[in-house]
Amino acid sequence: MTDILTPEERSRVMSRIRGRDTQMEVWLRKRLFARGLRYRIHVKSLPGRPDLVLRKYGAVIFIHGCFWHGHDCHLFRLPATRTNFWRDKILSNRHRDRRNVEALRKDGWRVLEIWECSWRGKTRQDPEKTVARVAEWLEQGEAVESITGRPEKGQAA
Repeated sequence: MTDILTPEERSRVMSRIRGRDTQMEVWLRKRLFARGLRYRIHVKSLPGRPDLVLRKYGAVIFIHGCFWHGHDCHLFRLPATRTNFWRDKILSNRHRDRRNVEALRKDGWRVLEIWECSWRGKTRQDPEKTVARVAEWLEQGEAVESITGRPEKGQAA
């Protein structure tokens, strides 16, 4: 299958994809701030530059796009063009994510990954429940946890 855009148009489209201050990231930051939770964003000194760092809780939060991080959900599909490039790129991203989580854990941080499918697509969760889950995780959650579009054990769909 060939691309319907010219290489120049595709380059322009891809260059506009944001890696920080995404819609979900800004939305979550506002909700957490309204709950009285204070954080730093994109701390350069930490592995992976977490999207949110809550030192008081010894916690970091990453907000991942399902495509860019190769999540196993309906929002990820390997492109039909330049398949080898994209496979290598996404595998590299996943490997880097694992290394960053391991380094953060080694330094004593708790890590939460929030996936795009949790707030977008056919398996999205109630956004306010997601914020409540984040707040609950900060208080008493596991060392490493993930919020996806799939219901967790004991959680209604």
